[in-house]
Amino acid sequence: MEEHRGGWRWLAALAVAAAVAGGVATRDGHDPSPAQPPASSAASAPRSSPPSRPAPTSTTDHSPARLAAQVVKHADSARVNPHLLMAIAYNESNKPHDPALERAWQKIKPDAALGITNMHKAAFDEAKQGRGFADRNWQELPDDPDLAIEAAAWHLHDLAAQLPPTWPAPYTRDELLALGYNAGANNMKAFAHGATPGEVAQSYLDRLHGNWTTAGEAIRSLP
Repeated sequence: MEEHRGGWRWLAALAVAAAVAGGVATRDGHDPSPAQPPASSAASAPRSSPPSRPAPTSTTDHSPARLAAQVVKHADSARVNPHLLMAIAYNESNKPHDPALERAWQKIKPDAALGITNMHKAAFDEAKQGRGFADRNWQELPDDPDLAIEAAAWHLHDLAAQLPPTWPAPYTRDELLALGYNAGANNMKAFAHGATPGEVAQSYLDRLHGNWTTAGEAIRSLP
C-alpha cells in the first residue's frame, strides 16, 4: 500500500531477497518460513484453505483484468465502487506478485505488504473483523488473490465510513478513498480537510487517474 517505488527497484530488491532466502524463489512458492500485509510468525507456514473454499486464483496471468469478476463481486458485497477497486488493483500491480518472491522479500522486510492488493497485516486484520473471511490469515494473501481483493474491498468500505459528510478539498470520494488506501485513514481525513498530499500520495493518485480508463474497460469486459 505504501510501498510504491519503481518496478525495477522491486525486481532488484527481490533478486537480493531470493538470494538471502536461500533460493526460495526457485521452489514451488511455499516457503516454510512465511512473512506479512499483509501473522506474523516467521516460523509458521501459511495454512491451506479448507476444502469448502474455492481454490485460489492462478497467478500465472499477472494482469489485474483477470480479477475483474472477483472485483465486482466483492465490491458489491462491501458497497464500494468496483471501478475504484479495479483501479487500485492496477495501481498495486507495479510490483511483482509471486508468492515465493513476496515471502523472500519479507525475510528482508518483515513488515512488507502482501498479496496483489499490497495489504499490511494491521489493515487486513482490521478489515476482516466480523466479515466472512474473519478466520483467514494475512499470510494467505500471496497465494489467494480472491482473498486479497475481498480484504481490499472491505478496507475501502471501512475507510469510507470515516469520511466526513462533506469536505472542502477538491477531491472526489473515490480519490479520497484511494489516498486513504495508500496513506492511511488519518491522512485521508487530513486531505479531505485541505492538507496537501506528499510526493508518494500524489504519485499514487496520479497513477489512479492513469489507470482509471483501463480499470473501467476491465469491468465492462465482463459478460
